[in-house]
Amino acid sequence: MVAITPQLIEHHQELVDRHRLSFDLLRDPGNAYADSLGLCYTCPDYLRKIYLGFDLDVAKHNGDDSWRLPMPGRFVIDTDGIIRAVDVSPDYTRRPEPQKTLDDVAALARG
Repeated sequence: MVAITPQLIEHHQELVDRHRLSFDLLRDPGNAYADSLGLCYTCPDYLRKIYLGFDLDVAKHNGDDSWRLPMPGRFVIDTDGIIRAVDVSPDYTRRPEPQKTLDDVAALARG
């Protein structure tokens, strides 16, 4: 399991500690990979204000001033590189449920 984030590497440890992650974090500078999949959006002004009100400066954390973020999502990919399950939403408040991911991985293991 891996996660991909546009955040600068110096912010990775904070993310790992806060969420107690036990898997690798990969960096997607400028959301280049997510954008190539059509999975990026630019935060609207109202959302920027909300984020900044919570002291969440996307530009500072991502190292650019685009305020572009990847859509929340997850992909279950088999050992042949075939995507077997996807959960992506343009609604930034909708996040994939961890149990659904675990169930999809277990189903993949069962064949």
